[in-house]
Parts: sequence; C-alpha cells; structure tokens
Amino acid sequence: MSIGRTAAITAVGAYVPDEVLSNADLEQMVDTSDDWISTRTGISERRMLKDKPTSFMAIQAAKNLIERSSIDPKTIDLVLVSTATPDMLIAATAAHVATEIGATNAFGYDLQAACSGFLYGMSTAAAYVSSGRYQRVLLIGADKMSSIIDYSDRTTCIIFGDGAGAVLFEPNEEGLGFQDEYFRSDGIGRKHLYIKAGGSILPASAETVSNGQHFLRQDGKTVFKFAVSNMANAATKVMERNELTANDIDFFVPHQANKRIIDATAQRTGVDPEKVLSNISSYGNTTAATLPLILSDFEHRFQKGDNLMFAAFGGGFTWGAAWLKWAYNS
Repeated sequence: MSIGRTAAITAVGAYVPDEVLSNADLEQMVDTSDDWISTRTGISERRMLKDKPTSFMAIQAAKNLIERSSIDPKTIDLVLVSTATPDMLIAATAAHVATEIGATNAFGYDLQAACSGFLYGMSTAAAYVSSGRYQRVLLIGADKMSSIIDYSDRTTCIIFGDGAGAVLFEPNEEGLGFQDEYFRSDGIGRKHLYIKAGGSILPASAETVSNGQHFLRQDGKTVFKFAVSNMANAATKVMERNELTANDIDFFVPHQANKRIIDATAQRTGVDPEKVLSNISSYGNTTAATLPLILSDFEHRFQKGDNLMFAAFGGGFTWGAAWLKWAYNS
C-alpha cells in the first residue's frame, strides 16, 4: 500500500469481569477435569459477568481507553461494537454505548461476524478513517458468552468466557496502521457452529426454550479443521502478496479459540512461537473480544513500526487475516 492517509490504532482499552470460573469449578458442573481442559484448550480460567449485559463491558472498555488516552469522547465520530451477544435485537448496542460514554457527536452500529467480528470491524473502521470521511472511530469487541452457553454441555462450557476490548482508529500520514487484509466466508459453517433458535428460522417460543435451543452448539472437530487451515491460509496470503516473510512479522495476534488451534496456525505460517501472543489461559474464548484483549495485555511490548499479523475464524464460517503496522511506542 502506498504511503498516504492510512488508519492507525492510537489507543487501546479493556475490561474483564472480576468473577472467575476456573477449571476446578467446571469439574463440579460437568464430567471433565482440569488436566483434560488444560491439555485440549490451554484454558485455566475464564471470566463471568453476572446480572449485567454485554453493553456494560463495552462501556467499561471504552471508558478505560478514554481515560488512558485522555481523549474527549465528543471528538469520536463513530462507535462500532462487534458482538455476537448484543443487549437486544433491533436496538443497536453501539448506540447505547456511544450515549453512555458521552460520544454525543458519534453514530453507532453493531457488527456481527462471530469470532471474526473484531477483525472485520478493524477493516471497517480503517476504511472509514483512511477515506477521510471520519477522524476518530472507536471499535469495541464485546461478548457475554455466558448468556448463550449451556453449562451442562462440556464441549462448549469449558471454552468460552466474557470480556471486552476497545481500540481507537485515527489518521496516520507515516504509512503506519492498517495495511492489508484477506477475508473469506463459507455458508457451510451454519451447520457446524450455531444457535438454532431465536432467529427468523425458528423464533423464540416456550418449546424452543424448554428444548435448550437458544444455546451455542458446535461440532468441535469440524471447526478445528476449518479454523487451522483457513486462518493459516489467510495469513499466508497476506504475507505473500506483500512480500513478507515469517521473520518480518514481529507479533502474530490470533483469535483465542483454542491453544491447539493457535499453535497449529502459527506453525503453518512459520512464525516463531515466541512471537505468538496468547492470553487464552486467563480468559478463554471471548469471541469478538479476544483480539482487543490481546492488544491491551501486550501493548507494553509493541514498538512503533512493528508488524502485527492478525488472524481469526468464526461462525458462519467467517475468517481472515490482516496486517497492521503499530503506530506508537507504549
């Protein structure tokens, strides 16, 4: 991409609930063990939000970013919330978040692409800013996965947690920021990772609730296979067409789906394991929140000009990779 007006991340923020659901806790709920969970997923604990909606976490993450960067929320032009667990249908969670944080000059809307939501949101935010139409776009990834998980289903309850992260995109004239992307989708995914009821195919009813059809279900083996091959392929595509080698990548930032998926994806791209960032042990899979939580946790390690390669895979199926040059020294 030629040097001109690009869109760079200039600030980050995060929020995770205080309540912890450990592997030991899950041993009391389903037929599993700490060793079984740790070995297969790399997860030791996850955070749980009680008695509050997804927007609560999104608001806290946004406020954390605003406080850390000392920006005036009135200067934010757009608030995007990537989430698979919005507060409610129809009313956009992002509109509520924008009002609550004082972004009174912004408009807002939600973006839903499951675990790929934040990555797709990065592309959307960057396009708005690099076009010159808007100066400041706040992108939040937030999911209350505990609201759609069946805690008697050990194939899903051990994996997911709650959390939120936020980033601010602003113009950059040094060629830093969002550089390139490769995104794809395949409708076959709706058969392997889904919530059966609650949409227009099967509206909510007493029967769907009693049958447990509002919980997330997945075919783990199929999801694993698709996730590894497609995340690795997308990252490789971005690297090849930009003449980047694995040595050029300073940090690999993968969606935190499962440690085995993370490791297998990184291995296929040839990235040094020491460059692969992960916090799945502490948070589990927080869906749209995994990537911004990584940025928040590891921000102190990033230096201006570092090459970050992002990759994600989610329900749908949706997947992709994006290359971003970090724009500031922490």
